[in-house]
Amino acid sequence: MTRSVAILGTRGYPSYYGGFETLIRRLAPYLADQGWSVTVYGRTGATASKESERDPRVQVVNTWGIESKSLSTLTYGLSSTLSTAGSKPDAALIMNVANGYWVPILKTANIPTLLNVDGIEWERAKWGKAAKRVFRIGATLTAKYADHLIYDSPVIQQRWASEFDRDGTYIPYGGDIVGDLKPVPGLKRGCYALMVARFVPENTVPEFLDAARRIAQDHDVVIVGSSGYGGEIEREVQQLMDSNPRVRWMGHVSDDAVLFSLWHNAGAYFHGHSVGGTNPALVQAMACGAPTIARDTPFNRHVLGSAGTFCAPDPQDISSTIVDLLNDKDRQLIYSKNAQRRAERLFGWEQVCAAYEDALYSVISRSTGVNNLARS
Repeated sequence: MTRSVAILGTRGYPSYYGGFETLIRRLAPYLADQGWSVTVYGRTGATASKESERDPRVQVVNTWGIESKSLSTLTYGLSSTLSTAGSKPDAALIMNVANGYWVPILKTANIPTLLNVDGIEWERAKWGKAAKRVFRIGATLTAKYADHLIYDSPVIQQRWASEFDRDGTYIPYGGDIVGDLKPVPGLKRGCYALMVARFVPENTVPEFLDAARRIAQDHDVVIVGSSGYGGEIEREVQQLMDSNPRVRWMGHVSDDAVLFSLWHNAGAYFHGHSVGGTNPALVQAMACGAPTIARDTPFNRHVLGSAGTFCAPDPQDISSTIVDLLNDKDRQLIYSKNAQRRAERLFGWEQVCAAYEDALYSVISRSTGVNNLARS
């Protein structure tokens, strides 16, 4: 029997915006391969324009919403939820607790819901008090109404158990293991520091920029990312690049071949994310063999383990740790090999996608009372 699933809460398919979108680029075709009818909701203009990047078996539905930092998730979430309630798929896979406000609509329509809670959004520095409250209420509604929860980190899972008394399933993000890739033109393998991050304070971007001024005295520094909305951090990055020819800002990079090459050939990759679970950028950096220095958090320690090193969110510690690694080619090689092995063992896309399919079958089974649906 063909099963149907609607996927809500991302910018669409195929999109290269962030972790949720990376997951759906892999999961949607995987489910189609297994015989599912897959619909991905998104936003007009937020997906790749090349038809070769789109699996024709995946139905894409763009709905209305308000494009703003504070309202886009809620408004697009509402419109896609209303459409899903009308189409009545066998299950809905929902991303982000902000969509917890709309889960009761699906519950009324008797559509089983599987919701990926993402990180602890209400603690992110980029949000003001009102937005943090919106996310916190959304999390409370998610805990109350969603049929089953997905956590991308055991640390997040423990947090939800203690604060909301909700269990769920741990499923991390995956990474693509790469072979040898040539450096991006103008860069030399093992000789540059790299940061890849959205420009928000909790990703330790301001501290890295202070550190970059010191690193760039003797080494190249490559910065990938943007805020998506302009702002002070983007202006600071531009000023840093204008004042030092060893600093290169590449903006948001949607070409995987370029991004993977940057990770693969870096001498030191700095991962400063502090709020969240299994960060997809860290997983993919490891899969590319990036010699990694991560901000010391429980989330990053769970993912990186002993396959890299850690530092404090302090410009002096960041710069000295990066420079030490840039000057130690043997340690770069050890970190690179160990990171790739760990990514292949723990964060393979095949096992990630299979776990999502099992979770979808599980919520359908509980809703219909029919057991042993999986791969039948």
